[in-house]
Amino acid sequence: MAPSSSPSSRPAARAALPGDKLAFRLGLAATLAVAAFLIGPVVLSVLAGLTSNYFVGLSSGLTLRWVAQVWDLYASTIWRSLLVAAMTLAVCLLAGVPAAWALTLKRGRVARAFEELLTLPVAVPGLATALALIVSWGTAGGLRGSVMFIVIGHVLFTLPFMVRSAAASMAMGGLAALDEAAATLGAARLHRFLHIVVPNAAPGILTGALTVLTLSVGEFNLTWLLHTPLTQTLPVGLADSYASMRLEVASAYTLVFLLMLMPLLLGLQWLAARATGERRASPKDSP
Repeated sequence: MAPSSSPSSRPAARAALPGDKLAFRLGLAATLAVAAFLIGPVVLSVLAGLTSNYFVGLSSGLTLRWVAQVWDLYASTIWRSLLVAAMTLAVCLLAGVPAAWALTLKRGRVARAFEELLTLPVAVPGLATALALIVSWGTAGGLRGSVMFIVIGHVLFTLPFMVRSAAASMAMGGLAALDEAAATLGAARLHRFLHIVVPNAAPGILTGALTVLTLSVGEFNLTWLLHTPLTQTLPVGLADSYASMRLEVASAYTLVFLLMLMPLLLGLQWLAARATGERRASPKDSP
């Protein structure tokens, strides 16, 4: 029979409550301070893009004139950025997921050397990578003035994130053993990859896709050196608007940037959460 708590221990427990409340309040205050520090500038920038005159403030009235002006001047950069991000994601999926599976199966010096080489564009400054691309491929046909030149730079920068995310999911899921078991039953390599590896590694693949899209849409360093006046993307247009337009126009451009990016982020996060939930529930549902 478990001994009952003595009355003398209850006041000590009650005395600990004020300390817990203090710790909770301090944590809440720190969280709110960090949130205000991160979100506050974004909110102020959005408000600046919706006010008639930023220097007068909200008393000058709210308007969508600056947003309409941004759309008239820079609509092509928005669609081009989405196109570049979609093409970058497609290449990263087609190249990164098989590469992640190969690195999961083959662990050795060659695999480690390839992995280190793959992450090199992330460690090197974006301007240096862009200069290397211009020197190497800048004179190859019409590549220098095409969107594909920017896509190549974005793939070099974002592919390591796709490979790392997918490889981590594959390693944690024990897919190598499942693949070997399916191989002993006569399943073809491509069939095993598409029906065993990809579905079980879907959370990591979707996380990598989210990272690739986010980085591609917002990438500036590489793009600033690789773009031409006819291949300007959204971040480059944003910098141009801040340099040559009124502050209200530049802030409205930031608002358009957020409106284009947030649905992508929320949609991919929902897909990743759903894939993770299905993966956790599948062992319970199996007989």
